[in-house]
Amino acid sequence: MKAIRINEPGNVELFDMPMPVRKPGEALLKILYGGICGSDLGTYRGTFAYAGYPRIPGHEFSAQIVEIDANDRGLEKGMIVTCNPYFNCGTCYSCERGLVNCCEHNETMGAQRDGAFREYITMPVERIYDGQGLSPRQLALIEPFCISYHGVSRANIQPGEKVLIVGAGTIGVLAAAAARAAGAEVYISDIADKKLDYAVEKFGLAGKILNDSPEHFHEAVAKITNGNGFDVTIEAVGLPATFLLCIDAAAFGARVVQIGVGKKNADFDFTLLQKKELNVYGSRNALQKDFLALIDLVKAGKANIERVVTNEYEFADAPKAFQEFSEQAASMLKVVIHFADPE
Repeated sequence: MKAIRINEPGNVELFDMPMPVRKPGEALLKILYGGICGSDLGTYRGTFAYAGYPRIPGHEFSAQIVEIDANDRGLEKGMIVTCNPYFNCGTCYSCERGLVNCCEHNETMGAQRDGAFREYITMPVERIYDGQGLSPRQLALIEPFCISYHGVSRANIQPGEKVLIVGAGTIGVLAAAAARAAGAEVYISDIADKKLDYAVEKFGLAGKILNDSPEHFHEAVAKITNGNGFDVTIEAVGLPATFLLCIDAAAFGARVVQIGVGKKNADFDFTLLQKKELNVYGSRNALQKDFLALIDLVKAGKANIERVVTNEYEFADAPKAFQEFSEQAASMLKVVIHFADPE
């Protein structure tokens, strides 16, 4: 079968590999759609903190069940599904306490272990979720929505609160959608004006802040919040500079959530955390309950997540997809790859 591999930064190829062999407790899946995550793009660029090479990317995907044994989850051959791609060890202190999303030895598909960007994969049955009739394209977007939703849930957002999302990539935009669904007044900031306009228009946000200079950013924050700062700020880029913007833009007693992943260290006035009595939350991966809740949410028509898709490529054009996404990231939001149609 064919698969996509990032051999080293800037080098993507399609290559032949053996078909996977299904083990007891696993299902054989045919990949239908896959989304290129910011971490996949970071692996391509050589900037992702957890990248290793060579690597088969991909942890946002939908698939069709080809082979599966009888199970207690109602999963059957032919079903269209999505999967939880975060493999936890089950034995560390985090796992013992049920915090499997922040396992100390976590291996996410496409990052610490090979991912789903190939024609067929095997997955443990307990990691497979019935798509409930959603389209393959929609199901490939559930995982990034889970990342955003999990981060937003950490902040316990209340109706009417002012929320700032820093970063207008897929995770940031979906975090904005999740915060808006919680009843917040949501603003989004980025250096890419086209992405901001797209996010505000497609997801009904309250407004945008173009981060074209520190002065303009802080002036806009002060104007929107009457000088008070935001009740919640969420970092969805993964850079020290954007994390510091979230600290600066937060009101006294506010909540700050860090979703973005980066490789650089932040150097900042840590006394601001004490002075403002900020509540700072890290957010990593997502939980089974997030997947199941969001499948239901999308099925109910309460979140049109397909609006984040700006570009689609065929499987054979995967190297082109990565190259163009890297070169045109300022104007491209979610990039998906069409692997196959269901049978």
